[in-house]
Amino acid sequence: MTILIKNLSFFAILGILEKERKKAQKIIVNAKITYHHTDDYFINYAEVSKLIQSTIVQNEFELIEEALEALLVKIKDKFPKTDKIKLEILKPNILQNCEVGAKIKKNFKKN
Repeated sequence: MTILIKNLSFFAILGILEKERKKAQKIIVNAKITYHHTDDYFINYAEVSKLIQSTIVQNEFELIEEALEALLVKIKDKFPKTDKIKLEILKPNILQNCEVGAKIKKNFKKN
């Protein structure tokens, strides 16, 4: 089973530029989480969304890469039956002529 979270938007301190450290900016997160679904186990996308947002807001990461690595660990810890995680963080308003961001994917399933 795969759950999708698209365009999760919120404001947070994220970045190394002086203006990014002073004022929260809009952050967009996309997530794709694959896991082994059973009748008694599912991943609640509302919980994942809340975990993503609270992690980024509370930690005020300097680098998107640090935020992505921390999210991988937190999601896997909270949802241990996760097989694969793909995450993308975008900052749509930091540059005038483009969106910037980074993405990561991790496969936990052993072949």
